[in-house]
Amino acid sequence: MGQAQGSTDKEVNLQNIQELYRKFASECPSGNLHLHEFKRIFGINSNSSEEESAYMENIFRSFDTNKDGHIDFLEYVAAVHLVLRGKLEDKLKWSFKVYDRDGNGCLDRMEVRHIIKIICKIKKHNDPDAPENIDDICNRIFELVDKNKDSQISLDEFIEGAEKDPWVMDQLKLDIGPCDWFIEQQNKG
Repeated sequence: MGQAQGSTDKEVNLQNIQELYRKFASECPSGNLHLHEFKRIFGINSNSSEEESAYMENIFRSFDTNKDGHIDFLEYVAAVHLVLRGKLEDKLKWSFKVYDRDGNGCLDRMEVRHIIKIICKIKKHNDPDAPENIDDICNRIFELVDKNKDSQISLDEFIEGAEKDPWVMDQLKLDIGPCDWFIEQQNKG
């Protein structure tokens, strides 16, 4: 989820945006970033798991605000702004939207278990020693976050739980590295 506040040393200014546009136009001559290009940016390829691919598709759809099947430059800038400079609450709202697969405004156990499974697989891929007890993690999240014990996590419960409990934040965090990717692209000549 990458919920840490954007640091001031990674600030984006007008010159950065102009450079970003130049690179965007160069890599996406159609003026649009398509799903396969988006996956490539974040290292998702044919060797990636089905879960990793599905997760990136959810992220892609969350940035495709007009739901036309691609990310245009304005959507891309909005996404970069959220990732680099967005407030914690805005990032949590975005993450909730990505995790709420059926779009009903609540996370049920199946959705939470699904996202924890994906996060654990990706963490395991990056760190083979990372623990992976999906059911225990899911149960503990519900114990800590589901305040009214209705077996669903509302947006308010999600935000409150993540802000108040570092363990919950860590379990729901997936560092896909867009901030580092943006800075790396900015530094390439």
